[in-house]
Amino acid sequence: MAGKGEGAEKTQYPYYLGRLHRLIRCQRLQRRRDELPDPEHRPHGDRGGDAHGLVRSTVRVTRVMGGGLARLARAVPFTLFATCCLCQEQPPESPKPSGDTQINVNWLYGSYVPKDVPLTPLNGHQRLKLYIRQTYTTPGIYIKTAAFALHDQVRETNPEWGDDFEGFAKRLGSRQAQFIIQNSVTSLGDGILGWEPRYDRCRCKGFWPRTRHAIVRNFVTYDRTERSLRPQIMPYLGAFAGSAVASNWEPGHPRWQVKGYQAVISQIPVGAGINLIGEFAPEIRKIFHKK
Repeated sequence: MAGKGEGAEKTQYPYYLGRLHRLIRCQRLQRRRDELPDPEHRPHGDRGGDAHGLVRSTVRVTRVMGGGLARLARAVPFTLFATCCLCQEQPPESPKPSGDTQINVNWLYGSYVPKDVPLTPLNGHQRLKLYIRQTYTTPGIYIKTAAFALHDQVRETNPEWGDDFEGFAKRLGSRQAQFIIQNSVTSLGDGILGWEPRYDRCRCKGFWPRTRHAIVRNFVTYDRTERSLRPQIMPYLGAFAGSAVASNWEPGHPRWQVKGYQAVISQIPVGAGINLIGEFAPEIRKIFHKK
């Protein structure tokens, strides 16, 4: 057996078995941005990996399509931004440094208690503050009023008011008065009984448990202990009162019993839908905030 010294030096191989790229040195290699040719070794942190290849492929496809994909890519962020503005919460999800974490009002789905905030009873001052924000100072009440008034205008509700701007103004004022009465009756009733006026996000996990919690909370609430359940009657009583009072100024003076009953029936799907939006609002925001 030949040793590692002299015998190894005398051994000759008839064919060259070195690196394959040495056999094609005659080809000119394109240098990349780091001034290193393609075959040369790069540390792991400097290699592009899959993302690098994806970017290079995307650039080539964009050039082939004549810039159409690039124009589409510029339009997508504006669409996502507009949609995200509809889903974002006001105020933010993070607890307030002032310590007033129990008062949270969203412009779309009303008052709520975040999952990471303990549910504690509200005192009289907090209830008054919540009522003012829900009824007067939050843009949501006016957005909701305009949406319902526009719906009434399209359906020509109360045709005696006409379909011009004056008729829309009357429908807008009627809806605004109904919502103020509804919120006032609901807040006053919950305050007298000491019942919980806010929606608390479920501490559970999973789509179906959270959905069940949102739907059930449309029919039950908590008492002063924030543990014992009570029937959720104040939002329905408020809806009944608002529509019943509005029958006094509506054309033809419809029966207040019928108007109140119709408002109570409408409150069932509306309340459940608002709870569902409030429950899954953080996940909706994350979907639109990805990348």
